[in-house]
Amino acid sequence: MERRTFAIRALPGMRDEAERKLKALEPFIRQAADHQKISNLSIWGVEDMFFGYGEYDHPVEPDVERELQNEIDRTMDGYSELLCPPGTMRLMYHDIGIVRQDKSLIRHRVFATRLKPGCAEEYKRRHDALIAARGDAVSEGPDSNFTIWYGAGYIFGYCEKVKSFDREMTPQEREDTIAWETRQLEIMDWLTDDVDWITGEKHEHIRRII
Repeated sequence: MERRTFAIRALPGMRDEAERKLKALEPFIRQAADHQKISNLSIWGVEDMFFGYGEYDHPVEPDVERELQNEIDRTMDGYSELLCPPGTMRLMYHDIGIVRQDKSLIRHRVFATRLKPGCAEEYKRRHDALIAARGDAVSEGPDSNFTIWYGAGYIFGYCEKVKSFDREMTPQEREDTIAWETRQLEIMDWLTDDVDWITGEKHEHIRRII
């Protein structure tokens, strides 16, 4: 399975209008995705950023993708800018596990951060170490279909949390999470509210647009 991601940023003062325009494009976007056989399509928003995610099992047709991009550009002109075109974002981490085709079994965790200048390679190095520590083991959960993407200074994560694994963290897991996230604050700032419980700060919760 391949994954296609992109990112859009609203122009100053245009976030709400850009979001309305993007929602209005949903029928066209889904029609194009169906034609391309792109599945599990979703677009998410936080602050003035919009992150798109989809999956496919075959090469994407350039002409169809170009047509879709042209329609998005035409509709969003004056409201947003294309920050990361489809296919240009760098995969920084993956933990695919067992992907549930029945999405009623999962809940989404989608998040966004802004990397501090010059910290992309350190972010990648830290996450490569997590992959190395996991080795070839395939986990049934709680994380499933988990990928993290980088582009234009921003990090976007897409994860499907398996509901059957939902439970309170153990004291050790809580301690380990706080230590990891506190260390990550050395190299990035959060846009979503994932670690507000640690920092005491207040960020937006991710919004599903499409």
